Amino acid sequence: MGAVKEIGDEVGVAKEEGQGKCSFDDIRSSYLSVETSLSFPLMTSRVIELCKDLFKKWANLDNSCFSVETVSGGITNLLLKVSTTEEDGKEVSVTVRLYGPNTEYVINRERELQAIKYLSAAGFGAKLLGVFGNGMVQSFIDARTLVPSDMRKPKLSAEIAKQLSSFHQVEIPGSKEPQLWHDIFKFFEKASTLQFDDIDKQRMYETISFDEVHKAVVELRELTGLLNSPIVFSHNDLLSGNLMLNDEQEKLYLIDFEYGSYNYRGFDIGNHFNEYAGYECDYSLYPNKDEQYHFFKHYLRPDKPHEVSEKDLRALYVETNTYMLASHLYWALWALIQAKMSPIDFDYLGYFFLRYKEYQKQKETSFSLAQSFLSGSGKA
Repeated sequence: MGAVKEIGDEVGVAKEEGQGKCSFDDIRSSYLSVETSLSFPLMTSRVIELCKDLFKKWANLDNSCFSVETVSGGITNLLLKVSTTEEDGKEVSVTVRLYGPNTEYVINRERELQAIKYLSAAGFGAKLLGVFGNGMVQSFIDARTLVPSDMRKPKLSAEIAKQLSSFHQVEIPGSKEPQLWHDIFKFFEKASTLQFDDIDKQRMYETISFDEVHKAVVELRELTGLLNSPIVFSHNDLLSGNLMLNDEQEKLYLIDFEYGSYNYRGFDIGNHFNEYAGYECDYSLYPNKDEQYHFFKHYLRPDKPHEVSEKDLRALYVETNTYMLASHLYWALWALIQAKMSPIDFDYLGYFFLRYKEYQKQKETSFSLAQSFLSGSGKA
């Protein structure tokens, strides 16, 4: 169904069915890298050189045969669409993803590359075609990126839920240990010892009580530990920018698995709901109970959503809206590290305060909900 234009056998994409059963020995690799700080003309030339190095079929094509355009410039990486006409007249396109500078402080690239191979084989995201010094090349997906308001549309919400349910069933080799609290404490350790050159930023940073933040993390970890949330391979960053839709074919794609890891189901769903707010953090857009139940029905029983029991809906509602708090703490601490490390023009420091204040605002309600449920009253 998907309108995915790609280079296929030429780059050795594994085609066997199944999850995690493919051979990936033929994925191309290059030692070249492309600096994101380059001017676009220089970057274009470097990207073409990279593609020629990866795909020998293109090696003798003149540079004038290629076009390079920006697909998106996120807050952690840059996506470029590279198109060319091969000698046989076939038009092909690929996506080149350049990692943002210093993102290794918050993203485990080895873990990402391991996962993307198996997720691609299971039908998620774009196919991995090649890797290079500071990025990867994937098949081009002919679709538009969603915006936050799309995610709350009932039909799309149901499809996202179904896709996420299937995504959570993919088996990735290696440790199945959930990474949430490991990552949060790792972020905390880095975030609590920063020093900013900018005086105003330093003053704002010094208003943060890291003793209070640490207490919040420990307290929430203890509470969520009582909920027995299933451990699944999670996307962990299912915002609108990581969802693409081919409107004509009504085909939805989950993309960009940078933060993917084994994690708690409730975190992945709660984090997705937080993203209804967009980068502006308008949390009045957080889905209400009816909207959440609609999502849960299609997540729990994609084949028969109307047969999901009230008991199962209530349990997932509590789980999701408790782990939703962990999402705020995770991205708040992430933002502090980015405020120091990232050259991208984004108010990361301000983003910390937006996320942490929303955690504080929602804490009492979410804790009461979970505690009431755990006490046996089952009220949600």
